[in-house]
Amino acid sequence: MKDKLKRHAAVILTALSLTIVNVSIAKSQNITSWLAPKDLANTANPAKPNEITLKDSKKLYNNTCGPCHGDKGKGDGVAAIACNPKPADHTSSALQKESDGSLYWKISTGRGPMPSYKGILTESQRWQLVNYIRTLSFKK
Repeated sequence: MKDKLKRHAAVILTALSLTIVNVSIAKSQNITSWLAPKDLANTANPAKPNEITLKDSKKLYNNTCGPCHGDKGKGDGVAAIACNPKPADHTSSALQKESDGSLYWKISTGRGPMPSYKGILTESQRWQLVNYIRTLSFKK
């Protein structure tokens, strides 16, 4: 329990400091939408979900994405209050309509307080996160 609280506190402090920097960047770049380049948005997901990979992906999601997006993906994690722009609601129909390639690109690239996971997670892990995010539409 203490480790989880320490992790959440560290995430909140990091998000707060990143938010201060990223608000000024977002304002200077006039960031209003976040769209993947069309050629990358059309990339097919090579990872086929199954019970084992989805179980592993849930753990990865809760540890990596959960602090901001929440364990259920609604964008209401403990660090969400400090994020600008606010974390996406992964259960929303708008997000669920995005292509797998688009979600993969966003996870890989990052924006604002969300870091790029390209150097942090493997390609396979990022595709598995896309597969797990797809399951969140059923957990409203």
